[in-house]
Amino acid sequence: MQCRQCGTEIAEKALICYRCGTATTEAKFKPAGTAARSLGWSLYVIPLIVLALIVAVTWSGGFDVRRMVLWVVAAVIAVALAQSRLRRRG
Repeated sequence: MQCRQCGTEIAEKALICYRCGTATTEAKFKPAGTAARSLGWSLYVIPLIVLALIVAVTWSGGFDVRRMVLWVVAAVIAVALAQSRLRRRG
């Protein structure tokens, strides 16, 4: 049998060409996609968006420490839940 890439004569039972490394057959399974890697950005963007919303809501209604603390606690919980779900998917 000949290699489909470089034309080198290889054994009939060969899985790859010894010269160029090309597989003799198509892969049965494809490697995992890049979806897991692409989630990394969202683990940093989500907290920044939440922080911007906290600042906007806090300053728009006048500065109130109790109100800001409640928003920060709610945001921390929301970010923690979002990040745990994103990590489970990835």
